[in-house]
Amino acid sequence: VFMSEDDYNTLVGLVKNKKNEILQGAPGVGKTFVAKRLAYSMMGKKNPNRVMLIQFHQSYSYEDFIEGFRPVSSGGFEIKKGSFYNFCKKAQYDPEHEYFFIIDEINRGNLSKIFGELFMLIENDKRGNELQLLYSDEKFFVPKNVYIIGMMNTADRSLAILDYALRRRFAFFDMKPGFDSDGFCEYRKKLANKKFDKLTARVENLNRVISEDDSLGEGFCIGHSYFCNLEHVSDKILSDIVEYELIPMLKEYWFDEPLKVQEWANNLRSAVK
Repeated sequence: VFMSEDDYNTLVGLVKNKKNEILQGAPGVGKTFVAKRLAYSMMGKKNPNRVMLIQFHQSYSYEDFIEGFRPVSSGGFEIKKGSFYNFCKKAQYDPEHEYFFIIDEINRGNLSKIFGELFMLIENDKRGNELQLLYSDEKFFVPKNVYIIGMMNTADRSLAILDYALRRRFAFFDMKPGFDSDGFCEYRKKLANKKFDKLTARVENLNRVISEDDSLGEGFCIGHSYFCNLEHVSDKILSDIVEYELIPMLKEYWFDEPLKVQEWANNLRSAVK
């Protein structure tokens, strides 16, 4: 996962202690990839049955997450249980094992609307406490063996600041580009391509400029995943990454500084020529 052992141990400790963790960082730092591998590593085996991945969006609601009335084909409505409710019930009957509920783009949803009374129930020291659900009048609790891992994109200006009530219930771990990690260095050696090395070095320099930019900062750095999973490297592959992934992002970042975009676009292009 291109992460140092110290960072991994810190992350595992946070998840175990807080039970609710958010991985935050720029696009391409491997948040979703890390979340699933973190779950499997803490479980000690790869068991997809104890991991669930969902994605929040603007239309996602409490009814999707916990329970709500839904129309039925015969006419009328019935209460249908949501994804988190069903996952918690599954974990409740298997208390000896850890279960991981992963939420991609957690800050895209209306969190107060989605979580409802779960604001209290997900707290580490409130696990096992029961509350009455909104629709069914059923008593519900979040089991102690359920861990929630959220992913948050720090480079999307359109997203609102995370609800402070929810923020207090999560630990936040900053994920940064892993170009200098032992794993990525080993990966780069295996590829043994001078243009790949030159391009990633330019991107590291670019990230330093982005970090020092008052209007951007570290949360907008370019992640290493743009360069991962390449079995072989060609000029065409590298050129496509630059032209169709990196440069469009720079145009978005510096939409009011076209000369800066042009300077860095030429800088990146020259690395693969």
